[in-house]
Amino acid sequence: MKPVYKRILLKLSGEGLMGDKSFGMSAEVIDSLARQIKDVRNAGVEVCVVVGGGNIFRGAKEASKGMNRTVADHVGMLATVMNALYIQNALEKNGVEARVLSGLNIPEVCEHYVYRRALRHLEKGRVVIFAAGTGNPYFTTDTGAALRAAEMQCDAILKSTQVDGVYDADPKKNPNARKYEAVSYDEVIEKQLKVMDIAAVALAKENNIPVVVFAQSGEEALANAVSGKGSFTIIKQEV
Repeated sequence: MKPVYKRILLKLSGEGLMGDKSFGMSAEVIDSLARQIKDVRNAGVEVCVVVGGGNIFRGAKEASKGMNRTVADHVGMLATVMNALYIQNALEKNGVEARVLSGLNIPEVCEHYVYRRALRHLEKGRVVIFAAGTGNPYFTTDTGAALRAAEMQCDAILKSTQVDGVYDADPKKNPNARKYEAVSYDEVIEKQLKVMDIAAVALAKENNIPVVVFAQSGEEALANAVSGKGSFTIIKQEV
């Protein structure tokens, strides 16, 4: 492994933790992710993680059914804390020091997010898992990931998905969908490509943080993405 990035933020979807389940977490999937994170960290890469909560609860979806949006988003944030704790436990079982820092203050469960505290954990070689998004409703975990990546001065955001990059249409529905090898932030926004929400892309653009979109499947998926290998799409300033 020859990493091309020194410090990354790995964005995981909640759905990606389910494996073949229809709800909750797959211990096998999370253990695989933990081992991959360990390999990347052992190669000298500092790792931050942001995980969604869609495997447990989706605030926007519930709000569309009539639930108060602020309340729904707070429940969604708590779902991300649950996932973060599960990932922390898997990392520790694999001999990796990890800390969960939450945008919501839950002192009995995890640390509250403080910028300098997070940096200190990274400097000590720990994996830092950011939970509860920004701590505010109406912001997605993608936006939270872009914000934390900017604050931690990450070299790249690695977005793990169920497909191997960004397409001009849903490849699961359209067999003729075209994959982008590289695409600009502006094109993602203008064409409304379904990869990250607009606020997240705008934050990445403003801070010139490339976004590498790759498929989660495979034991070498993260190592390949960090090394610039395999199949992926990179979102950046100029293409």
